[in-house]
Amino acid sequence: MIAATSEAYGAICALEYRYARLLDDDRLEEWPNLFVERGVYKVIPRENLSRDPPLAIFFCDSRAMMQDRVRSLREANVYNLHYSRHVVSNIEVLSDRNGTFEVAACYTVYQTDLEGQTRLFGVGQYRDVIALADDELRFREKIAVCDTFNIPNLLAIPL
Repeated sequence: MIAATSEAYGAICALEYRYARLLDDDRLEEWPNLFVERGVYKVIPRENLSRDPPLAIFFCDSRAMMQDRVRSLREANVYNLHYSRHVVSNIEVLSDRNGTFEVAACYTVYQTDLEGQTRLFGVGQYRDVIALADDELRFREKIAVCDTFNIPNLLAIPL
């Protein structure tokens, strides 16, 4: 049985929603701070989960790597300008091992282009490992498992 208290569950939900809010508000510079120093962020298509190793299409294995990614988005990369909306739902604590939580949540990401056209960009599931670090919950690992490999445009902004 899962030992997560309602207080822990509330803090986990707040972290998941803050993650989405930072991305949606284009506060990308704050995004890496949601992770522990050696935190891992991956985007893996569902089709690749059964591969050995499961091949990621977006991969960062430290906060510094995430900061570099944000810097390149701001200074070097060219991608379709848009507004994102992340919808996070069905947050479930799968296990609690001494304050380290395995969490699953569904995500849906919409993008609105500068002409005002909104479209579904991607859907999938977050598979997270969340733990206490520096007196607050942070992601040790966040894996976005896309329901399809067919992402309509360049994957520039994290899912």
